[in-house]
Amino acid sequence: MGRWICCLCSRIADLLMLLLVLALSFNSSTAATASPSAPHVKPSYSFGRTFLGLDKCNACIGTSICKKFFKEEIRFDTWLSSRLKLPPSYLLSYSGNYTDDAKSWREVDITRLTTKYQHDRADRRICTSLLKTKTCSLERALRRTHRFQKWLRAKRLTPDLVQGLSSPMLRCPSQRLLDRIVRRYAEVPDAGSIYMDHLTDRDKLRLLYTLSVNSHPILLQIFPNVEGWPFPRYLGSCGRLVVSASTRPLRDFYDAAPEVAADLALQLLAVLRSMGTNDLNYFFYFTHVDAGTFGVFSNGHLFIRDASALGIIDKEEGSQLIDGQQEYKDIFSCLTVDCQSAFVSCNSIREKHNLVMVCRELLPKLLKAKFLQPVQERIDSFLRHCADGLADDHGVDEVVAKLEELLKPLRSCDSRFAYRYPDCKYSDKY
Repeated sequence: MGRWICCLCSRIADLLMLLLVLALSFNSSTAATASPSAPHVKPSYSFGRTFLGLDKCNACIGTSICKKFFKEEIRFDTWLSSRLKLPPSYLLSYSGNYTDDAKSWREVDITRLTTKYQHDRADRRICTSLLKTKTCSLERALRRTHRFQKWLRAKRLTPDLVQGLSSPMLRCPSQRLLDRIVRRYAEVPDAGSIYMDHLTDRDKLRLLYTLSVNSHPILLQIFPNVEGWPFPRYLGSCGRLVVSASTRPLRDFYDAAPEVAADLALQLLAVLRSMGTNDLNYFFYFTHVDAGTFGVFSNGHLFIRDASALGIIDKEEGSQLIDGQQEYKDIFSCLTVDCQSAFVSCNSIREKHNLVMVCRELLPKLLKAKFLQPVQERIDSFLRHCADGLADDHGVDEVVAKLEELLKPLRSCDSRFAYRYPDCKYSDKY
């Protein structure tokens, strides 16, 4: 019995010694793996098609930037943490970072055309209205519609193909504007043609869907930032997410220093002027404005951040769709708005429209109690006169000129305004 116990103890000791050797070997291996020279396995996140909206394509915006998401060359701000968690899907917009070389990163805005709730409600409306079911293939349902069948047969995008769509951009369409949409649609290879031969059936559905839900990304594509238009740069789309250059909303600057407020007000007036007078002879008008309509880049430059409420009147060709034709309604007219909503008449928009709206909603908040008397009193008086509505369109330029005359001496020239510094030191323009 004693010999058996002694043998058992010997075997246990041998086993313990083996475990000790294995443990030391494991620790040594772990240390070698963690050394700087060893390859590092980077944690990553596997995107779900649902978050991006790819499960809804081709009833979506596009896929031009999907590779950037999957290669982690577009990251949400929450990805800066080790857990790599995606933000909640119900948000309308997200802050992100974008890279072309995996070394230098720049900030971008990642947005949905509507809230996920509105998207889901529109998807249910498509199924219940067209197929009388709660769920369905959105693409199959939309392809059966009379409007899309007309799109499939069309060689050119004409006013009758967009009649009744809720987008303000298409309330008063001209053939010249529609040709520009087809020629510059960035979700397809550039053909430079006004004819839709280079658009596949899938491309046509995506374009029609985007125009029906929110024309913001289309405006960014056809009036690009690089050509001097006051919009952020369009970088691409994936599913139902749009990626564009990052801006801070104007509301963030309501408490800014007086010289910053004066500079932004002057930029705002300059944008309004360009919306009425530009080389292409288009008149851009707002259906509404709020504190998120305009945004400011990191260099201090002001842009139109949200173009979804912008309408366009072609001063060269005029509207080729009479007001009566706008009343045509179908499922594409009702994806994001009430089908009973009345359209604004093209003939009711005046040149003073934008200035009066901005004088009511934005400039008083931006310039409130910023300056010494009597300058502040004169600014407030001008804004009240403007907000009450100008007597006629001829007073617009006069009011803008007087406001600019008051504001120009109030701004400064320093590195905070990188978009015009140091040019302002050597130019009478500033």
